[in-house]
Amino acid sequence: MVRLPGGEFLMGTDDAEGFPADGEGPVRRVTVDPFWVDATAVSNARFAAFAEATGYVTEAERFGWSYVFASFLPAALRRGAPRPEGAPWWCGVRGAYWRAPEGPGSDLDGRDDHPAVHVSWHDALAYCRWAGVRLPTEAEWEYAARGGLERRRYPWGDELTPGGEHRANIWQGRFPTSNTVEDGFRGTAPVDAFAPNGFGLFNVAGNVWEWCSDAWRVDHTAPAPEGAPKVQRGGSYLCHHSYCNRYRVAARTSNTPDSTAGNVGFRCVRDA
Repeated sequence: MVRLPGGEFLMGTDDAEGFPADGEGPVRRVTVDPFWVDATAVSNARFAAFAEATGYVTEAERFGWSYVFASFLPAALRRGAPRPEGAPWWCGVRGAYWRAPEGPGSDLDGRDDHPAVHVSWHDALAYCRWAGVRLPTEAEWEYAARGGLERRRYPWGDELTPGGEHRANIWQGRFPTSNTVEDGFRGTAPVDAFAPNGFGLFNVAGNVWEWCSDAWRVDHTAPAPEGAPKVQRGGSYLCHHSYCNRYRVAARTSNTPDSTAGNVGFRCVRDA
């Protein structure tokens, strides 16, 4: 973990590339206390240690299925798999969970250092209780992801690929049919891939969405409605400018706390 000093920072954005309906703005002054944060998302190796020590069964295992990106699947699994309306690139795959990220026949061989995925908000909380840590608040997450930079679009500045260098694991090409893999990764990347931000944190843009502790709201002056979904931050390897330009540091999304997919993970914090 990395110890961050906390303090006041400017949270949110009024960037023209943002999504006002997501509650990315307005830019506001927020104060966070000092805290420790994982330099990386929780890896498969770390999640395996938790599962083996506790016998924990994830929600994807209990439900018997999870969402997998369609092009990762053999034709036999794609065929007839249920697909959510509005996002047909996802397939509901029976037997997909963190140890079998692409469903039956897949495994974690060579991916111990990749982020654990198919992990729900509830699963992440269970890990945190075991490890003596917690999920970050949304304010802590954004403060950490900014790495000391103020009002920048990405954790490293305002250019997506400065000098032609890829700084995050996101989609290149035409989504969802053609990924040119210019950043070197078609799916997840190791949790310490690419250069860290100014605070020494890896992959706070792209790779996998990361759960926060907060309930979703777009009016930041009002409490979150009862039963609201939970906040996710950072974007994933499937984010592309054409439809999900949410690898920007102020971007946000949400999902229900029992939701799981092959591009969702988490990192932890603890009080200083």
